[in-house]
Amino acid sequence: MTVKAYCAALSGLDGNLVTIEADLSGGLPHLDIVGLPDAAVRESRERVRSAITNSGYEFPSRRCILNLAPADLKKEGTQYDLPIAAALLLATGQLSADLESCLLMGELSLSGEIRGVNGVLSGVICAKNSGFKSVIVPAENAAEAALVSGIDVYGAKTLSETVLHLSGEQPLSKIESDIENIFEQNSHYNVDFDQVRGQLALRRGIEIATAGGHNVLLIGSPGSGKTMIAQRIPTILPDLTMQEALDLTQIYSVAGELKDGQSIISCRPFRAPHHSSSTVSIVGGGPKAKPGELSLAHNGVLFFDELPEYGKSVMEAMRQPLEDKTVTVSRIAATCTYPCNVMFVAAMNPCRCGYYGDGSGRCHCSEPDVRRYLGKVSGPLLDRIDIQLEASTLRYSDLTAEKGESSAEIKKRVNAARKIQQERFKDEGITCNAQMNSAQIERFCPLGPSESALLKNVFDVMGLSARAYSRILKVARTIADVAGRENITDMDISEAVGYRTLDRKYWN
Repeated sequence: MTVKAYCAALSGLDGNLVTIEADLSGGLPHLDIVGLPDAAVRESRERVRSAITNSGYEFPSRRCILNLAPADLKKEGTQYDLPIAAALLLATGQLSADLESCLLMGELSLSGEIRGVNGVLSGVICAKNSGFKSVIVPAENAAEAALVSGIDVYGAKTLSETVLHLSGEQPLSKIESDIENIFEQNSHYNVDFDQVRGQLALRRGIEIATAGGHNVLLIGSPGSGKTMIAQRIPTILPDLTMQEALDLTQIYSVAGELKDGQSIISCRPFRAPHHSSSTVSIVGGGPKAKPGELSLAHNGVLFFDELPEYGKSVMEAMRQPLEDKTVTVSRIAATCTYPCNVMFVAAMNPCRCGYYGDGSGRCHCSEPDVRRYLGKVSGPLLDRIDIQLEASTLRYSDLTAEKGESSAEIKKRVNAARKIQQERFKDEGITCNAQMNSAQIERFCPLGPSESALLKNVFDVMGLSARAYSRILKVARTIADVAGRENITDMDISEAVGYRTLDRKYWN
């Protein structure tokens, strides 16, 4: 007789239902697993064998075949241990239960304990969409699984607990989650903009960038506060919505990035990968096509410090995802698409020693050396950065000045500007000015005769690219939104052009 248990396979962020069919027959004792299992799934035979016997049950002494259907879907990971054990106990009559309405996920230790696995949130969403009434997951993943409403979630610590629950002898307690309360309690940051001294122009540029969702390049000498300011950008971004938090949590769950005891990502992420990071670690990929830093920074900030030190292949690979807000990772068995709607922030020195143009006389780099160093930055990547800001060298009076505006005060203006944009783009499929395409720029960024003449003159003098022209209009639209103006003015164009002066100064 063939019995069935159910699990979920991960394909990117999506969970796919897997049916585990167990069939016992005569012959020498042997367990075969078919259905494209990877090494971790094949090794589950020994884990399941020991877990069953050490939990006080008998492992089948006959030939057993386990089929993981659909057979053309690659099965990866250790989440199949628990449903495989349940199927074997059901086939041998040691478990009397109906598994048709329950999906199981979990890795088994040799002693029968159930260990946590990655991607539980995606698995529970799959179970709900497939019509299952309940799921049993590892106890350490239970809070994460309970984020999904409309399905009963149970957390089990051992195989024995699972069997007793399924048989109805000792039912487990259903896991409930007060999502909104957990979300609110953990929505706080440890940094604030009032800790930043001086750099008023830089702070203004960052506020404009945040209000419109624009990518930013910070250029200045070491110690000017570039990294400090970048780290505080998430504190002035609009609060995560519940749906954004769930989407982000799903990415972190699949990547195995959720911390112990953490059930939901409630703050906008700030990811700062080292410049020695590989292309795969940034955009995603590898044998299991996991999400990279781009996707882990989804709905938050991706920060590249010392931008020229990043590999050329990394910078080139960044170009398309920054435009499309998604990254597609292809491998032999499958193609996975991950979201990466990030605010890209980069920082760099003006030269190799870092002191070019700061007036201190410490820099001895020649003009060709400076151009050679700055030339490491990909031109097409630079074109995808809307705002370029210079970080001036701090003076003693800046360091001893009173505290500036707090993140909360700046955030009020950012939220007001974002509200204007949300109303403007409610039927456009976008949420902020930085996401406008050419047709939307033409529609929402009309210029009067004087504004057009000013921008034409700037375009001719600075020799800007067509993409830089679009960036100026987007930034000008944001500046007008922050000021509460309906139309773009000469003043808005001038300030937006000021955020592109590095093109002329360093790269032309």
